[in-house]
Amino acid sequence: MDPTRLLYALLAGLLLAAWCTCPARAQDTEWTVLFGGDSTDGWSHVGKGQVVLEDGMLKTKGGLGLLWYTERKLGNAKLQVEYRAVDSSNAGVHVRIPERPGGPWEAVHGGYEVQINPVGDSTHRTGTLYSLTEARAKVGGGNGWNTMTVTLDGARTVVHVNGTLVTDYTEGDPVPPRKADYEPERGSRPDEGYIGLQNHGSGDTVYFRRVAVRPLEVREEKE
Repeated sequence: MDPTRLLYALLAGLLLAAWCTCPARAQDTEWTVLFGGDSTDGWSHVGKGQVVLEDGMLKTKGGLGLLWYTERKLGNAKLQVEYRAVDSSNAGVHVRIPERPGGPWEAVHGGYEVQINPVGDSTHRTGTLYSLTEARAKVGGGNGWNTMTVTLDGARTVVHVNGTLVTDYTEGDPVPPRKADYEPERGSRPDEGYIGLQNHGSGDTVYFRRVAVRPLEVREEKE
């Protein structure tokens, strides 16, 4: 082959290879890490107990309290949380908190708590919107690490745990009646809001090692 043609062919191959790998690289880097193990900058705690930074992880102690992200509200986004619940401990990931919370109950009643509790009943189980939705699957048991992905798609909230769909709820869908004062007040939630991690009580220890977010670019089809 003519050396010039060979050079052009090699360059074309290199450009094609680079073009093919760009989307994968972009997908790997488009997550914004809100907590990655080294600092709690941008987070603030309210309520009882505490969430402490220990060995590169957030550890819940006592409660009821809330460690919330102060920098901005989140909406039309995917939120990913890696957590480990020791001996079926209880905690939660709060989303759609309408205003900067002065206490944990403002998050409970104003937003949604995505439950962490592998031994709860069907409406108080890991991956449900606490007491508002019924789990489509039982997930997150044992003492290992789990990945919870919460999709905030306008008025729709979708929850996967370890890749399994647990909740797909849209504002206005029917919900069970409220049975206790510690269950959230019924009513609509905003399309965007603050997020937080709940420390539930003295008998519960949950570790969080990563919290990340990325914009929602493609709407998910209902499963």
